[in-house]
Amino acid sequence: MGEQTAETYTRRPVITARAAATFEPVGRSVASARAFVRDTLQGWGHPDIIDDAVVLTSELVTNAVVHAGTAADVLCMRTGTGVRVEVADRYPEREVPLQSSARRIGGVDREGGRGLLLCAALATRWGVEYTPTHKQVWFQLDLPDRPAGTRSAGPALPTEALPLTDPRVRVAVVQLDRTGSITAWNDDAAALFGFAADQVTGKPLTDFAAWPHTPGTSTGIAEALRLSRWEGSYGIRGADGRITPVYASHLRVRDNEGAPSTVCLLVREEERAVLQSLQRSPAPDSGAADRTTADPFEVFIGSPAPDDLDGLLQRTVERARDMLDGDAAYLLLATDDETELEVRASTGLPSARQRFARVPVEAGTGRYGSARMPAVHEDLAVIPGAVPLLADTGMRSVVTVPLKVEGRLTGSLGVAAEAPGRYSNEEALRLQFAADRIALAVERARLNELERLRRGSLSFLVEASDLLAGTLDRDQTLALMAQMTVPTLATWCAVYTVADPASEPELSYVLHEDEDRIDGLKTLLGKLAPPDPVPTPGARVWAAPSEAAHASALRGSLRSLGLADSTDHPAAPTTSLATAAAVGGETVVLPLVARNRVIGMLTLGKPTDDHFRQEILELAEDLSRRAALALDNSRLYSERTAISQSLQRSLLPPELLHVPGVEVDVIYRAAGEGNEVGGDFYDLFPIRDGAYGFAIGDVCGTGPEAAAVTGLARHALRLLAREGYGGPAVLERLNAAILDEGARSRFLTLLYGELRPQEDGSAILKVVCAGHPLPLRLRQDGTVEAAADPQPLLGVMEDLELYEQTVTLEPGDVLLCVTDGVTERREGTRMLGDDGLTDLLTTCTGLTAGAVAARVLRAVERFAAEPASDDMAILTMRVPELQ
Repeated sequence: MGEQTAETYTRRPVITARAAATFEPVGRSVASARAFVRDTLQGWGHPDIIDDAVVLTSELVTNAVVHAGTAADVLCMRTGTGVRVEVADRYPEREVPLQSSARRIGGVDREGGRGLLLCAALATRWGVEYTPTHKQVWFQLDLPDRPAGTRSAGPALPTEALPLTDPRVRVAVVQLDRTGSITAWNDDAAALFGFAADQVTGKPLTDFAAWPHTPGTSTGIAEALRLSRWEGSYGIRGADGRITPVYASHLRVRDNEGAPSTVCLLVREEERAVLQSLQRSPAPDSGAADRTTADPFEVFIGSPAPDDLDGLLQRTVERARDMLDGDAAYLLLATDDETELEVRASTGLPSARQRFARVPVEAGTGRYGSARMPAVHEDLAVIPGAVPLLADTGMRSVVTVPLKVEGRLTGSLGVAAEAPGRYSNEEALRLQFAADRIALAVERARLNELERLRRGSLSFLVEASDLLAGTLDRDQTLALMAQMTVPTLATWCAVYTVADPASEPELSYVLHEDEDRIDGLKTLLGKLAPPDPVPTPGARVWAAPSEAAHASALRGSLRSLGLADSTDHPAAPTTSLATAAAVGGETVVLPLVARNRVIGMLTLGKPTDDHFRQEILELAEDLSRRAALALDNSRLYSERTAISQSLQRSLLPPELLHVPGVEVDVIYRAAGEGNEVGGDFYDLFPIRDGAYGFAIGDVCGTGPEAAAVTGLARHALRLLAREGYGGPAVLERLNAAILDEGARSRFLTLLYGELRPQEDGSAILKVVCAGHPLPLRLRQDGTVEAAADPQPLLGVMEDLELYEQTVTLEPGDVLLCVTDGVTERREGTRMLGDDGLTDLLTTCTGLTAGAVAARVLRAVERFAAEPASDDMAILTMRVPELQ
């Protein structure tokens, strides 16, 4: 047997008493184990260590019967110096960290992970021992160090420091039977209180006792008389009706026949030192109040109290359960409007299912239907559904009390037991007293958490707004909406869009934090009818995904076992158990409303047995409002872009015309995002048999306004040329049309010409260059020359006198026509210019028309690091060499 201990024994101490018990692996065994250890130590006369022993036993037995799922063997042994408690379970293969290991044992506030930490903090010694069938955790609590043979002792004091008494100290001895009735009354009792023995014999002591404590908030007299030992102050009403304050020491005993009775020793309050036992001293460096008089609930919470809300709530429910020997406990916090309570911590209950579940504050009429008043349900089986939170949990009795701060309901604390009739109004008052002590700390921690959440929410919303504002692409907006919610707000997300009020919602985007679940989730949602596009703000629950997932998974399981209904089609798709678990929790739908119209729905989901917190839903609602506006903006932008691009495409030739005997190539680049056509344009079209018109122009400016003049110019050129007008007449009439546009008119540079391929392999061109960069002619020998003279631009003067020039392209010659986006390409003070373009063209001898255009474009792009800010068109024509 291996052993790792906090301290190694060199010699086993002598065991003077032993008690053992075995507890089954059920939740109620924890309370039974606590009661066993408490009763054992009380019977041995060691009340000083009961609190620590019960807390440690509770944690270790919880680890065994709840988390390990095995029976727990509890052994208590008393030695001359202390008490050793051993808790063994039957799951030895579980790893328990060594004390010497640097690895963290576990979170101090995690239920089931605190046992060893508490041992290290509270026990004198502790350790872990293994056998092939058991794992045993033990701890030892040393008894207070007192001189041999004494129960308690104090230091020697000077005479003036000794307590005062009457010359004759009287100690009343009163004995009670099991019912609390007086059976013996000595002479000192008669002298102190004025009653003879025959006057009080057979009467209950409660007829004479004046108990000063508020019933239920501390130990009552009836409860004190049932304890094995009790000390404290109260009053006895004498024969003259006056109350004599006394200090009492009660001892519970039994006679030879086993009948219990209580012996009470009473002295005057001012003579309490005669009977008073020395109280347990606090740790020298703790500065804490006396543990025998401090409230155990407060002591546990403050040793030390967790900084975070969840840790404080979890420790509160565990301490409340221990205080009332319950099997389960839970704590709910009220919403801001005090209409609902939200489960925030529980022990002994299926916490994964209950966490963040909500119940109404006013669940019904009468006192027991309101969470604002203490309530005791002796048997939940008599009134099924009286406490919906405990349905199907096996709990039969429950006591609940409100948490209030300055009269305002802030929460509710409940303790439940599997046995009926466990709690009465006294327990309710005790629990209420504890709740009052912790309510302010809980509210302070809750407000701190809310402040952190609000700060985090504001940061989240600012970042979300920046991301959503950074794109006008619809698909990217949908993806951002989902990625911002998963996993920050939800486990999975689906976005539905509504094209128009008459359309059905369409599933547009699906995301799950586990990428392997996305396809299954998308398939499942695709088979469901989408949620109704209701414009009502706020989140509403949508049960269809969870119900469909579980039903489909069940059909799949039955089918795999051969138990499927014969009416169920064997090829019907089913949902995997993993997908069903992934979407089996709460699902909520938030409308996406923009400009008073529902444009979609944001659907958020949780895995099985999980629920949304109200703070998360409020944050999701804020996000949905921002996302709706961003989605609508992207929709409007997409529609406008589609319309703009459709109109712009109509301004360009549908395809590049093939001219027999001449190679033609065009490269076109429009400046500005989303623009396909700008102020530059080109055209190549047939005029009549053997004759083709070509044009390349530049309207002042860029964008849609310039594109409007582009459309006017291109269509006017085609119409006029086909009417038989020559080049100068075509441009003069186009000039008049531009001027007719008035304030919308823009000046235009234009190179227009007619191309006639010849039978000898050459081509004759008649061109007019109206304010446009001059066309360049590249001969076969590499020389470059301008192919036209400059003439006035269009859209400025009414009366133009234009003329056309004739150019003959011999086989192998190239004609290059560009807009000023090419020649005016800049980087700082440098500009490509006409000379730079001429030099570039001299290197293009022997290249095809397409290769020449590509080389010019590449040179323009490389001329400067910044992207081009002007529209650009390149038109090249080449007469092939004769074969």
